Amino acid sequence: MNASQRRAIFERLRAANPHPTTELHYRTPFELLVAVMLSAQATDVSVNLATATLFPAANTPEKMRSLGADGVMSHIRRIGLFKTKAKNVVATCQILLDQHGGEVPKDRESLEALPGVGRKTANVVLNTAFGEPTIAVDTHIFRVANRIGLAPGKTVLEVEQKLLRHVPAEFRHDAHHWLILHGRYVCKARKPACGNCLIHDLCDYKEKTA
Repeated sequence: MNASQRRAIFERLRAANPHPTTELHYRTPFELLVAVMLSAQATDVSVNLATATLFPAANTPEKMRSLGADGVMSHIRRIGLFKTKAKNVVATCQILLDQHGGEVPKDRESLEALPGVGRKTANVVLNTAFGEPTIAVDTHIFRVANRIGLAPGKTVLEVEQKLLRHVPAEFRHDAHHWLILHGRYVCKARKPACGNCLIHDLCDYKEKTA
């Protein structure tokens, strides 16, 4: 895929959705951090159902820590790995209070030092909460980037690095939102909806569906 194809892809995605954002429900950087931590191996829908009761009960590190792991678990039992996630959320709150004045840090190193926070979660927070042009590669983006030839790679990090190199700067801030939504609703894993795809003629996928 050449540079003109990549630019055309993002021009079309932008035209169709000028202001994309996460489908997770949040109001503050702290709520976003918790929601993304909970979203690992879970759907955004299930996370939103859980945080609909969790956040009214505890929407700050102090309140979340006071809930304790058992209290957090009572709100998030419907999502996968809820026991581990509850413990990580409470441990993260303690670190935020002890080391960051109760605020979500704005640098990658500090974010990735939090329990349950990996590179993808850090990228989402840096991008969505703080406006940095990072690209968080999840399973949808990994699939789309490889399938359509946008940024093929064998690992998540390789795909991320290629996207950062190849996505034109003006699209970089919103790129991962467009690609996630495209993978979730159009370029789906089992049966991509190529007939309804607005970039089908720019895509290198050789097994397009009708």
